[in-house]
Amino acid sequence: MKAVGYLESRAIDHPESLVDLELPAPQPGPRDLLVRVSAVSVNPVDTKVRRQRAPQPGQPEVLGWDAVGTVEALGEAVEGFAVGDRVYYAGAINRPGSNAQLQAVDHRIAAKAPASLGDADAAALPLTAITAWELLFDRLGVREGSGAGQTLLVTGAAGGVGSVLVQLARQLTQLRVIGTASRPETQAWVKELGAHAVIDHSQPLRPQLVAAGVPEVEFIASLTHTEQHWADLIDAAAPQGRLGLIDDLSGPVDVMQLKRKALSLHWEMMFARPMFGTADIVEQGRLLARVAALVDEGRLRSTVSERLGPINAANLRRAHALVESGRMRGKVVLAGGF
Repeated sequence: MKAVGYLESRAIDHPESLVDLELPAPQPGPRDLLVRVSAVSVNPVDTKVRRQRAPQPGQPEVLGWDAVGTVEALGEAVEGFAVGDRVYYAGAINRPGSNAQLQAVDHRIAAKAPASLGDADAAALPLTAITAWELLFDRLGVREGSGAGQTLLVTGAAGGVGSVLVQLARQLTQLRVIGTASRPETQAWVKELGAHAVIDHSQPLRPQLVAAGVPEVEFIASLTHTEQHWADLIDAAAPQGRLGLIDDLSGPVDVMQLKRKALSLHWEMMFARPMFGTADIVEQGRLLARVAALVDEGRLRSTVSERLGPINAANLRRAHALVESGRMRGKVVLAGGF
């Protein structure tokens, strides 16, 4: 089968940072779907793994943790799917990725794709939707329908996860949602997605929140550059508030600063369930099914901002470069197969 991967970790401007490959087709395990991939999207995790994970000699690394495709075969223990189903999923970080014609994926972390979306738009959703859902409801502990009189602050709200998180909070809770973005186009994007207010994370946060009528916030989702905003976030947090993180810290933070306000710290890692085979792994597939239903009801929208054509090494190098620029709004997708 055709695939895209790398044999050595390189900067994305190197012509061999990602290359076109011919690889054996995967064999599905008992719980797996074998999926013919038709569209993928690129996330920051793709670029991080490419830079940090060196392949074993002679064994190419295939990236990709967002996909839409058609089921071609089923493992013997698969339930709820049939050959020919159109599915979407984010996969597992410890298995070969979706930048390939065929991929084996555990059926418990997949769901039928939104019927109202084309492949490209659907491929933008799985990883960011899982991350946003787990962060809001599982880590921060917000309950659906709750949140009246409380505020959620989302830093980096124009990115992939933030673009979904703002929508979920507006559609499924009563929280007041405040996003951060630093450019006029990204601020407009966050407002369009439903944020009650947008503030600039390149400026001190607390004065802007007070000006917006929010002296303190009960829930914070810090999605990028947490170490840069750490003091600001603690200053803005309400006593007994909850702070959720997803990014890799590039510098130390002093967690003792949380103690004075009795703040709690929560990490979200959407790969944890499939990577460790947790007892509740099926919840990932269930939440994707719920997201698909919300999309088909018109309550959630895809967050595609860039479409780069078919899946090949040249287009994936372009996509990685866009993500690495740090100026992405929403998601970049590739569709049309190989």
